[in-house]
Amino acid sequence: MRGETITDEQQTKHRFMDETHLTTLRTEGLVKRYGKRTVADGVSISVKQGEIVGLLGPNGAGKTTSFYMTTGNVVPNEGHVYLDEEEITNYPVYKRARTGIGYLPQEASVFRKMSVEDNIMAVLEMTKLSHAEQVEKLESLINEFRLNKVRKNKGDQLSGGERRRTEIARCLAINPKFIMLDEPFAGVDPIAVEDIQHIVWRLKYRNIGILITDHNVQETLSITDRAYLLFEGRILFHGTSEELAANPIVRKNYLSDNFVYRRFKPNEEDEAYER
Repeated sequence: MRGETITDEQQTKHRFMDETHLTTLRTEGLVKRYGKRTVADGVSISVKQGEIVGLLGPNGAGKTTSFYMTTGNVVPNEGHVYLDEEEITNYPVYKRARTGIGYLPQEASVFRKMSVEDNIMAVLEMTKLSHAEQVEKLESLINEFRLNKVRKNKGDQLSGGERRRTEIARCLAINPKFIMLDEPFAGVDPIAVEDIQHIVWRLKYRNIGILITDHNVQETLSITDRAYLLFEGRILFHGTSEELAANPIVRKNYLSDNFVYRRFKPNEEDEAYER
């Protein structure tokens, strides 16, 4: 039954995309043990280009470990990670980046003593773009992420929201197919949270698949198309955000009966991306 079993791998279809050319990042039966303790037990998830997927769960549920096995930070004891049919289970983070998988850690990843524009240019210089193309791309990203006022500021001078925008802009410099977001809403003020939501919403209309893990459930569920809920190392529920928020088992074990689901409302600028 839809929304009640992890074997139902429904995918979000976007009317502006040719489904035959969309890449899927997926895991199959991931298991991670630390000593005698099994932290993740048979975790299978999938993310397709052009959709936003949440990976949620209470503390100790195994969501962070499962996320890190997907990003390449942790090697599973069992199971596999695939990019379409290419197995990337043993690829470290840097090698996965070459396949089009970007990763934004929770901790600050900007170079603290480099300016915003130098942070972005440092990534662009590793691409095959000519210098003129690198400069053009830099200006495009600076403008898109509204970083003009802070472009000369050092990384350690940025607010939480400015840092996140810089990190996402830098990630886009390599034209990724997927971006893995680790706690994107942590440590930023409410205005910055909303700003990041708008940015993430627009990324899917650039044909980028997004996997988010975050303790801020309301902010995450409001923008995700689908979500997986982990509980005691296994996937307890998989479905749309609406289905997850309405499920009585999910409410009992995770959300609470008082949880109120609110869907993200795109603004005019967001809708321009959709067109």
